[in-house]
Amino acid sequence: MQLFYNSDLLTTSKEITFNKDESRHIIRVLRKKEGDILHITNGNGTLFFAEIIIGNDKKCIAKIIRYEEKHRTRDYYLHVAIAPTKNNDRLEWFLEKATEIGVDEVTPIICENSERKVVKIDRLQRIVQSAMKQSLQFTLPKLNDPIRFSDFINNDFSEEVYIAHCEEHTEKKFLKNIASPKSRYTILIGPEGDFSLDEIQQSLNKKFIPISLGANRLRTETAGLHVVQSIAYLHQ
Repeated sequence: MQLFYNSDLLTTSKEITFNKDESRHIIRVLRKKEGDILHITNGNGTLFFAEIIIGNDKKCIAKIIRYEEKHRTRDYYLHVAIAPTKNNDRLEWFLEKATEIGVDEVTPIICENSERKVVKIDRLQRIVQSAMKQSLQFTLPKLNDPIRFSDFINNDFSEEVYIAHCEEHTEKKFLKNIASPKSRYTILIGPEGDFSLDEIQQSLNKKFIPISLGANRLRTETAGLHVVQSIAYLHQ
C-alpha cells in the first residue's frame, strides 16, 4: 500500500485535490491513472479510499469513495521530551525511527547544556509525516513546539514520569522493571552534555523517577530510541 497524508480530510469530504508535487509523484512516478484507487490518511486514525477522476500531473483530483476508522494498535501513550541534538540530522533520525516503532508525542526541550537552541519544526513535521506513511500508520504523532526545560517541568503530570540522566550519585532503575503496562508515560532525554544538576533536582521535585539505560553512555538520539523500544517491548 502507498499511503498519502492530508490533514484537511474529514469523513464528510467528497474529493481531494493534490498539490503540484504530489500530483507529479502520483502520475509520473507511481504511474497512477484515472480510475486507480489511492489510500490517504488524515493522521487522525482514518483511512480514506479515493478514486482518481482527473489524472493530471499538475493537479490530480480524486473522489472519496469510502473511509475506515483505524483504531490504535498500541494500548499505551508515550510522550518523549528530548533535547535537540547538535547535528539536526540526528534528531531527524530519532523522530523517524521513533515514529516507526511507536511514539505518540514528542517535545523538543531546551536545556541548560543544549548546544542547539533553535529547531526548525516544519522540517521535523515532514520527517514525522513521512515516517508515519512509510510505516503504514494512520495516527500522526504530535510534535510540539520547542520549550525551555524550566517551563516544561512546571506542567502538571498525572502519568508515569521518568528521566534518563548520567549523574552517578542518584539511584536509578531499569525502565522495563518499573513501568506499568498499558499506561501513559512521559520520559525526559537530555542533551549531549546531560541535564544540569539543577534540572535533575527540578525533575526529582516533580516526582520524576531516574532510569538507567545500561552501562554504556548513549548519544541523545540513541537514548531516546532506547526508551521508545523499551516501552514497545513491554507491551509485546
